[in-house]
Amino acid sequence: MSDESNENRLGAYLRARRGLVSPEQAGLPPGGFRRVPGLRREEVAMLAGISADYYLRLERGRDAHPSGQVLDALARVLRLDDVERDYLRGLVETGPRPRTRQGIVERVPARLHELLAGIGLPAFIEGRAYDVLAANELATALSPRIRPGENRLRSLFLDPEEQSFQKDWAASSAEFIAAFRQSVGDDNDDPRFVELVGELSLSSGRFRELWARHDVRMLEGGTTTVDHPVVGELRLHRDKLPVEGLILVIYYADAGSESAEKLELLASLAAQGPLV
Repeated sequence: MSDESNENRLGAYLRARRGLVSPEQAGLPPGGFRRVPGLRREEVAMLAGISADYYLRLERGRDAHPSGQVLDALARVLRLDDVERDYLRGLVETGPRPRTRQGIVERVPARLHELLAGIGLPAFIEGRAYDVLAANELATALSPRIRPGENRLRSLFLDPEEQSFQKDWAASSAEFIAAFRQSVGDDNDDPRFVELVGELSLSSGRFRELWARHDVRMLEGGTTTVDHPVVGELRLHRDKLPVEGLILVIYYADAGSESAEKLELLASLAAQGPLV
């Protein structure tokens, strides 16, 4: 993450986000030929009611402490939603950042292993970097990439079988990257995050494209459609529940639906032995 040093994370975010706002979206005329996509620096400054020189200092990291009023104005111009606005505010540091989370080994308590074994649904435990720390048999039957030692981001971007498994891989990859950046938060120099971002940046053009956008989203739950090689298409809800600093992920289908029947079939097949 060398382009996002602690000193200029704000500037990197502002540059990325203004590149995603068209002049038309900002209420400006197209203005003919543009060397870069999105808004120019002076246009952002004008629309936010600040001087072009001051905005340039923000992007270049020469002023790391803009006021809340300035941040709100920039958030309005850059069309940030509530999650993105909070993220922008979080980039403005007012003191030393805590280091309590760095270097902590993520361990799954025994009671969570018991929960996974008895829950009767595909479920697993993941860490903040989307490492799979524990999984029940039905989760692994759903996808062999959901097993301890795997990483959900690495599978999503580097494993062709996972990409085929996701019915809408383009949307899923965008959602996961935005949620990953939200998870990174102030720990952008944590060794685990640095290692993962470095590996994926070198290996996946799609990852580089999405990471450069600086999208941030919460990925707490939702509905996804997957294409299982044995039972076919499944429409599943996904809930993410925080438990002791870890995340419990559960997949389930609507009661009485075709997907619920397929999950029951998958559970029956998995009980007879590995599917792959």
